[in-house]
Amino acid sequence: MPEAPTIDGGNTVWLLVSTALVLLMTPGLALFYGGLNRAKGVLNMMMMSFSAIGLISVLWWFYGFSVAFGTDVNGFWGDPGAYLGTKTFLAETDLWGATAENPSGIGVPLYVFMAFQMVFAVITVALISGAISDRAKFGGWLLFAFGWATLVYFPVAHWVWGGGIIGGDIHALDFAGGTAVHINAGAAALAVALVLGKRLGWPREGMKPHNIPLVALGAGLLWFGWFGFNAGSELTVDSVAGLAFINTQLATAAAVLGWLAVEWIKDKRPTMVGASSGAVAGLVAITPACGFIAPWAAVLLGIVAGAVCALAIALKYKLGYDDSLDVVGVHFVGGWIGSLWLGLFATNSVNSAITDVVGASDGLFYGGGVTQLGRQAIAGLIVTVWSFGIAWLLAFAIEKTIGFRLKPEAEVEGIDLAEHAESGYDLSVAGGSGGGSAFALAGIGTPAGAAGTKPASDESEPVSEKVAG
Repeated sequence: MPEAPTIDGGNTVWLLVSTALVLLMTPGLALFYGGLNRAKGVLNMMMMSFSAIGLISVLWWFYGFSVAFGTDVNGFWGDPGAYLGTKTFLAETDLWGATAENPSGIGVPLYVFMAFQMVFAVITVALISGAISDRAKFGGWLLFAFGWATLVYFPVAHWVWGGGIIGGDIHALDFAGGTAVHINAGAAALAVALVLGKRLGWPREGMKPHNIPLVALGAGLLWFGWFGFNAGSELTVDSVAGLAFINTQLATAAAVLGWLAVEWIKDKRPTMVGASSGAVAGLVAITPACGFIAPWAAVLLGIVAGAVCALAIALKYKLGYDDSLDVVGVHFVGGWIGSLWLGLFATNSVNSAITDVVGASDGLFYGGGVTQLGRQAIAGLIVTVWSFGIAWLLAFAIEKTIGFRLKPEAEVEGIDLAEHAESGYDLSVAGGSGGGSAFALAGIGTPAGAAGTKPASDESEPVSEKVAG
């Protein structure tokens, strides 16, 4: 006879801590993106992340969690009424994963698991914002975030983790979000960037990071919070959680080295922006694989992801799309690398859930053939097409109705002033008039060709965006 439902204190505490760590990642992302942005748009850039915390948290509680983790309806979404926000789940039987045979499930209250998955939804939406800095109306962003979360993230989370077509039918692996989070957000970022078009002056004018210490601080907070993102995704305190933890550290460290090596070879000088971006690329790539591969494969993955993503960010110049802060080059490309890596290096020897729970196979280099590699590719392709298509349609519809793209004069003045009536810095001059105002020096409210400024070059060759002006 099954025992009475019992809360597992260790699992519950670990998941609560992991939830807080993942929530910290979104303010960390705001700092990372804000520092990479120009001074006149830093607050708007950060506002898009903070607004995602507010909007997506409420949507997740009300119906998002039900769509993602409710009882599977048709392989595409869960029962929308299963965990509707009008209901409460405080009974001793309301434990996540509880069944008649195992009434305790993993010993974690349902609300704890709900909160953990909530912060995943938050940061996935926030990631998209980095592709459209300085030119998206804030109201348009909120409407887009609402539509994309509802039509894309909530269903895709079900496909991958809720028993839907990707995890349940295709048997693709995704430990913590390479497909559901990074490929998903990266595809959407590309679509919205294409609809909104290029920033005024890009790529002729310098659009350099305005505060590199903020970039490094944001990357550090992301790195710290990512241990909850990855190791927390095991949901229980066991050896696989430890594996995910060490793999996260190793892959990220190796990716820093991979990115810096490319910079050293190409540009002869490694940069702090490069080290920070390399860390994020490693974190992205290890996300789907952290609990399914051996540590040596995690190191190799980090090196490859750091190097490839460092090269991939140049695609926007060659292909002509303005992905402001390289969401496509880091998250989309890094997510694909990590997902496909599972088709090569996933092994039941480190996690028997690969076969026992997901029904997947060992990777190519562990004797599994190309079966799992094909599954990973199909899963990534499905999410790419769905996310890109819906994001493009949403952005296009918003642009043609309420307007999504900022007016040119407001973009020149600065989106912080135009959309929020505030500035990130007090750049007024204390006295004297020589050399122009500090606002002009920072590129705030200074049109190209204005007095005291260098006219924009007619050349299409992009300038370096690594060094703050």
